Amino acid sequence: MSFTRRLLRYYLYYTAGFLAFVLMIGLLEKVNGPGVWIGYAFLFVTIAVYAVIGLISRTSDATEYYVAGRRVPPMFNGMACAADWMSAASFMGLAGSLYVSGYDGLAYVMGWTGGYCLVAFLLAPYLRKMGRYTVPDFLGTRYDSNLVRALGVFSTILCSFVYLVAQIQGVGLIASRFIGVEFTIGIFFGLAGILVCSFLGGMRAVTWTQVAQYIIMITAFLVPTAMIGHQTGNGWFPQFTYGEALAKVEALEKDLKKSVSEQEVRDYYRDQADQMQRRLDGLPDTFYSERAELERQLLDTKRRNGPLRDVKVLETKLEAFPRDVGEAQNQWLEMRNQYVERSEPPRAMTEPFPARDDTTRSSQRLNFLLLMVCLMIGTASLPHILTRYGTTATVQGARSSVGWTLFFVALLYVSAPALAVMLKYDVLLHLVGARYENLPGWVTQWRHATPVQLDIADVYRDGVVQWGEIWMQPDMLVLAGPEIAGLPYVISGLVAAGALAAVLSTADGLLLTIANALSHDVYFHMVDRNASSQKRVTTSKILLLCVAMFASYVTSLKLGNILFLVGAAFSLAASCLFPALVLGVFWKRTTRLGATAGMVSGLLVCVYYITTTYPFFTRLTGFAGSRWWGVDPISAGAFGVPVGFAVAIAFSLLGARPSERDRHLVDHLRRP
Repeated sequence: MSFTRRLLRYYLYYTAGFLAFVLMIGLLEKVNGPGVWIGYAFLFVTIAVYAVIGLISRTSDATEYYVAGRRVPPMFNGMACAADWMSAASFMGLAGSLYVSGYDGLAYVMGWTGGYCLVAFLLAPYLRKMGRYTVPDFLGTRYDSNLVRALGVFSTILCSFVYLVAQIQGVGLIASRFIGVEFTIGIFFGLAGILVCSFLGGMRAVTWTQVAQYIIMITAFLVPTAMIGHQTGNGWFPQFTYGEALAKVEALEKDLKKSVSEQEVRDYYRDQADQMQRRLDGLPDTFYSERAELERQLLDTKRRNGPLRDVKVLETKLEAFPRDVGEAQNQWLEMRNQYVERSEPPRAMTEPFPARDDTTRSSQRLNFLLLMVCLMIGTASLPHILTRYGTTATVQGARSSVGWTLFFVALLYVSAPALAVMLKYDVLLHLVGARYENLPGWVTQWRHATPVQLDIADVYRDGVVQWGEIWMQPDMLVLAGPEIAGLPYVISGLVAAGALAAVLSTADGLLLTIANALSHDVYFHMVDRNASSQKRVTTSKILLLCVAMFASYVTSLKLGNILFLVGAAFSLAASCLFPALVLGVFWKRTTRLGATAGMVSGLLVCVYYITTTYPFFTRLTGFAGSRWWGVDPISAGAFGVPVGFAVAIAFSLLGARPSERDRHLVDHLRRP
């Protein structure tokens, strides 16, 4: 108890110090004015704090390194798990998703939150009771099989790596916007931040930095939400009062649908989509003819000594032109899809399944429900989340940790819809209808961000901004929120610090999960069973560094479709891990053969469905399949999970009965 009180005192001092720091920066801004120095102050000071915590928490003890000594109090473990969970997708993406898709975005809120109910009832207490370091370790021990352990390692790396790349990509965006460095440099800046939190102390260091990161993260979300709520007349707690703002947004959206100028803008983008489709239909001829035309124009301009500016423009166009037919197809298809999306009428935030016919509406409803279910089961299967519940002192502590996690997650998830509604109202009221020569300052800043986050073009050519002329990357909404609302720039710096905390906290957990699976489950259990504790920890640190460097390199390539893969990771984790974990706890008849067959079949079905229905993969492989019952590829777990359960049960019943050791182990897990 004294340990918990001491921790509480330390983090209260830390919170007071952070708030004092924010106040000090705010006072300096009043004196010196806003500037990039505010971004530097927030990002470097917070990373320095995380580095100090990581340094203090350094350890070479295996139990401390892998599970933080199993002495983390439930409340603090709940904060650390909330920080581990709430990545860039939650902090930056959730409000943006609600802003863009309205009702459909609630699938993420309900799916991610509901997943913790499954964690509490089905998995967390039993994983803690087994007392293993990793999820593959639990599977390998339960089924007494290194093959099952290896499948668990493969699934852990597959799910965690794409998540990790997305987090590092988020660091690059934050760094490029708030401290003015190039995207690639920002990535390696983020890499340094990740390593100082996890390299020296493993789970022990990650746990205490994640608690510190959660405090910054939730402060950075709640403070702007309260200030924007007060500024827009929704009070200091808009989470309970934003219904009035939502009604105003609905009224403005209805006016947009009737607007002649908005209809003309949509028609323009429909024409652009048709033109892009014709380019796609004409491949490969259109690729070669357009490239040849650009080269001819550039050569002619140089021959007649044309203006240097014209030469530079043509050279830039030629450099940006696709390198081959495959790249042209991918690039043009993405552009066509964007044009089609922008040609659609504005969608009301509260309008569920806005389809033109009952068949499409039923398909949208089905995909909404299946996505929610896949996110729930996927949340309950993600290794970096489940591993956190092995850090408590008792099984009851693991249960309590899940309750605290839900509370700390809900603070942000309840606030995200309010923030999305208020910012959409602000954009509709102050940006739509503004003249292009008088655009707000934040528009100019974000139009130059890399990768592209905001695009506004005078398509209607009346000098006035129409809603359809605005294209905004959803992830930028929260980062730009204080600027959109006209708050002091210190609040933008605070939000940047919160976003960085969200990214680093999740990246730390993912990186450690991958490194620990490789060092503990592969190296120790499959390569050298006699390795000392010191050698295992050192191996994990080396692997952690290698994985971090490789993930940063992959991110620097600016690969597309990362966000989709992150979403698909939930289906992959659910399909491969969930049946084996749940059956391993609740059905003693499950055998190692059943678990192996269930994991492989569930994963194969999930991967097959994604690769044959998602356009990015069908273009790579040249093979496209039909969608089963119209289900979106991101919800592939809707097929992988039941197949995994069915195959695992069938092979377990058809094969030899489990050993006495396996039955006793399950009895031990289920015993109160």
